[in-house]
Parts: sequence; C-alpha cells; structure tokens
Amino acid sequence: MGLFSRTKRQHQDEPTGPDETADSAVEAPDEDPETTTADDATADEGEETAEAAAPEQTRPEHLEDGPYDEADAPDEDRIDLGGLRVPTIDGMELRMEVDQRSSAVTGANLVIGGSSLQVQAFAAPKSRGLWDEVRTSLRDSVVKQGGTAETRAGVFGTELITRLPVKRTDGRTGYRPARFLGIDGPRWFLRAILTGKALGDPEQSKTFETLVSRLVVVRGGEAMAPQELIGLHLPGQRPGLSQTAAGPLDPLARGPEITEVG
Repeated sequence: MGLFSRTKRQHQDEPTGPDETADSAVEAPDEDPETTTADDATADEGEETAEAAAPEQTRPEHLEDGPYDEADAPDEDRIDLGGLRVPTIDGMELRMEVDQRSSAVTGANLVIGGSSLQVQAFAAPKSRGLWDEVRTSLRDSVVKQGGTAETRAGVFGTELITRLPVKRTDGRTGYRPARFLGIDGPRWFLRAILTGKALGDPEQSKTFETLVSRLVVVRGGEAMAPQELIGLHLPGQRPGLSQTAAGPLDPLARGPEITEVG
C-alpha cells in the first residue's frame, strides 16, 4: 500500500518493532501526555477484536454534513491548505507537517485544548473506498508491534482505537492511545488521528468530530494513483504544481518534523 509520505524522525518515544524503517503513516504528537505504563496494560493486549460492520445510525446533531468534497462544500471562512480546507475555530492552533528533506508539506495537525487531530487526504479509486483495507493493515501492524487495536462503531462509521507501545524516559514501556477515523469520499480518502485529552473527554471529542465534519477535501481533476497523498501547502502559499510522492503504508512509523505556523 502507498498512503503516506516518505518521512521519519527519531524520538525517544518512537514506537519499537520490526516496522520502524518503513515509510511514514502515522504521526504520534510529541505533546501527547496520555500514556500508560506496561503495568497498567490489560491481559488481552495484542489481541485483535473481531470487526463488525457499523450499524445504521442517525447522524448526531453536533455534526455537519461533511467532510465535504470541494464541489459540495457550503460557503464558510476556511484556511486554504491546498488539498484540504480547514475551518477557523477560536483557540485552534494549526501545525503543518513538513518533510525536512524535500520541504514538501505532508499533513496538518489541528490542536485544541491539549488534544491534536492529524489530518491527511489521499486519492482513491472511483469504484471503491480505502478505509476497510487501510484499517485492517493498521490493526495488524499495531498488534505486530506489541500494541492493541480494536474496532468500534463511531459517528463516521467504523473506527479504530489503538494503544501504541512507546519507550518512556524512565526506561519503562508505556502505551500511547489514539483514535483513527477514516472517511471515504468521491475519489478521495480522508484519514484523521485524534490523540490527547479528547480521548477521555466526551465534550472535547465532540468538538473534534464537528471539526472533521466541516473539513473540505480538494481532490482536483488530475490523474492520481490510488492512495497517493493529495498535495498540501502552507497557509498563504500557492499550491505546488506536483503531488507529494508516497510509498508503502506503514501506520506505525513516525511522520515528519512539525513546523508550527499558527
């Protein structure tokens, strides 16, 4: 699979395991305090939870009708990032992920009240979505590296809850929790990763869910390979002429350095 950009960085909390050298797929933010020690791990760590299709449900009132395709998005003041347009929210900090080797912008982190939502968009085939395939590969990779992963029904359909193993400063192994959301759109796939306090705070979680439902994906009409990263640019910059190259999906590898822009 080839979903995410070819970027890595070393960090003392970098997940360990045989997949460390593969291409980037998930950025685990440095500021995430929500880790537990190995002593707190449950007895069924590493086991997969049987996946079932999300039941039909009424869309919650706190959500809008998105995430939107560019052609269907309602008028709203948004930050233009090229392949993504992000609504402006009071108290939100925007951090852009930049590949230091190529200077390509590869993702956006939306930070509110100690929690972070990493968002990226990818080209998808006309005939099928990508989330089922990506979710299965992600779950398998988490378990392979000693973490836990379980699926559950969420507001956008089936989502994945993971606990990634990390090495703490005291030498002990901890676990960093994350919530993965995947939304299949018309010829695009949006992936969002929520970390931080919102994982245990229902109201803050709703804030991020609303934010996801207001995002706009700008796929463009050019030919793109399935799972190719839809190019981004920094706020205020004109979009580049070429897309960011992407390699095989490794959902546990660290992403690029984060450059704060707002």
